[in-house]
Amino acid sequence: MPTASGSTTRGIRGSRRGWFAAALVPALALVSAACGAAASQTQSGSGASAGGGKLVVWDWHSGDATTKEYYAKAKADFEAKHPGVQVEFVAQPYDQYYTLLGTAIQAGKGPDISMFNGGAQMRDRATSLLPLDDKVGDLKDRLVGWDAFRKDNATYAVPVTLQGFPFYYNKAVYRKAGLDPEKPPKTLAELQTACAAIKKSGNACFNLGNKEGLGIEFFLSGFGPGVFGQAQYDAWLAGKRDWKSPEVKQIFDLWKKTNDEGWYNKGVNSTAMFMDQFTMFSGGKGGNVIGLISDTAHWKSFDEFLGPDLGVYKPPVSNPGQVTSTFLPAEGGIGYGVMKWTKDPALAVDLVKSLASTDAEKSFFEKAGAIAADKTVDTKSVDVKAAGEIVSWLPDSKPLLHTALSAKTLDLMHRLSQQLISGDVTVDQVLTQLAASDK
Repeated sequence: MPTASGSTTRGIRGSRRGWFAAALVPALALVSAACGAAASQTQSGSGASAGGGKLVVWDWHSGDATTKEYYAKAKADFEAKHPGVQVEFVAQPYDQYYTLLGTAIQAGKGPDISMFNGGAQMRDRATSLLPLDDKVGDLKDRLVGWDAFRKDNATYAVPVTLQGFPFYYNKAVYRKAGLDPEKPPKTLAELQTACAAIKKSGNACFNLGNKEGLGIEFFLSGFGPGVFGQAQYDAWLAGKRDWKSPEVKQIFDLWKKTNDEGWYNKGVNSTAMFMDQFTMFSGGKGGNVIGLISDTAHWKSFDEFLGPDLGVYKPPVSNPGQVTSTFLPAEGGIGYGVMKWTKDPALAVDLVKSLASTDAEKSFFEKAGAIAADKTVDTKSVDVKAAGEIVSWLPDSKPLLHTALSAKTLDLMHRLSQQLISGDVTVDQVLTQLAASDK
């Protein structure tokens, strides 16, 4: 996907060769949402052996034009080490991916290697994966984002990208609304003022799609850094969550209030997040959107349409009494795990290592726009100002709030978020149900 030319301040400074500042490793060591779709197939792995056989990989990206070079480089790296072993990438549709994988897990057969989102989606399926700690030690120092792929002190997948939720904005929409396009909101009060002006100018303040219920994940993790103090944020990640706290209620109240005040495009609950929400933003139909840094709906895809009008900012400060500055919520994004039923685990691990090789990761970043988990990838090769800003924020990042929850609680939160918007439940009822689920 080509990038647009424009601003004289674009690019990542030569003095910042990549985003692998020393602070990044401990920041991410404290530790997704969502990705694109591909053509549906349901083939199973047949295992492999030295000098022959086949390994099958399931993912939701190998059918994308932007990732074609990434997969080609990973495959070439593996085949150079294991001539005669076939590698087959099977692109599954993302909206059905975990259902199809669940069917394979129940049957006890399927691909040799599977792609996973970091957090709940991987952790809930960890019993079907091989623990990798004693097999990928040579990758530990080069890659970051490992904790999103760990459960009970064991690693079950190798990170390939990072995931984060920055706030993107359209400078042209800000100008039309009489706002300074070079001064995005830093506080919730400033954001509320901006939204009022943007609405008055005829645009939605934010683009939002909650047909699948995913919008609440972005909202919780997006606004959380500006609402929670440091101790409460860390406690949430550690599993010590108080669903009745004023701060948690504040976030869900804000979810309801912003919809009632008309911040969003019409028909939020009937609008798909992927890709309708982000297509609207790219098309200039909204002033802001909470987007990604991995896979899709990120700086590169927005830059293609908005060029120098693309801006980015960190979560606004909502509680100035307890939060003085915020950070980019970010952690491991997508990675690959080895299924327990593979016939040649060592060979499958070698393919995972090729999928996380530096040349392949560099291509993923440059061609597809995903921020690589490989800290040796030189990000200054990309000339997009928003990418440089995102990279500069990574050393101070903390994990996403929603990925600390179980898949069961996330599913419940999806449904309740829709009911909150439609007015069928109250915030107190939502928090009571979530607290009961999150035990």
